[in-house]
Amino acid sequence: MEMDIRKKEFTYKGLTIEELKKLDVREFAKFLNSRQRRTILRNFQEVENFINRSKEKIKKNKKVKTHQRDLVIVPQMIGMKIGVYNGNNFITTEITGEMLGHKFGEFAPTRTRVKHSKSGVGSTKGSKHKSKK
Repeated sequence: MEMDIRKKEFTYKGLTIEELKKLDVREFAKFLNSRQRRTILRNFQEVENFINRSKEKIKKNKKVKTHQRDLVIVPQMIGMKIGVYNGNNFITTEITGEMLGHKFGEFAPTRTRVKHSKSGVGSTKGSKHKSKK
């Protein structure tokens, strides 16, 4: 009994990445859910401008950085490394096929994980009256 080990090719709604990249941004919007479809159809020029600007920057070997956390990821962005601003610094994310239809902000969390440790001075009633020696 031989096992056939093949890497399954990624498809999105039955289309391969090459087929998706040939589509226009507005044509790709037809494959998305209603929320993402509306945002793309309202802001398709903004998405196309971002793609054109980022391709120019990649040709000049510059990093692509953006503050636009609400842009929906489209197939033309697959393979790009984009720095998304999280309010403090730019989180570099590489766009993959699984990210299609999601927004940039989902991949750059704005809040850090809370790490609880020992209580500091002033945090409890007992520590208020400790000597400061």
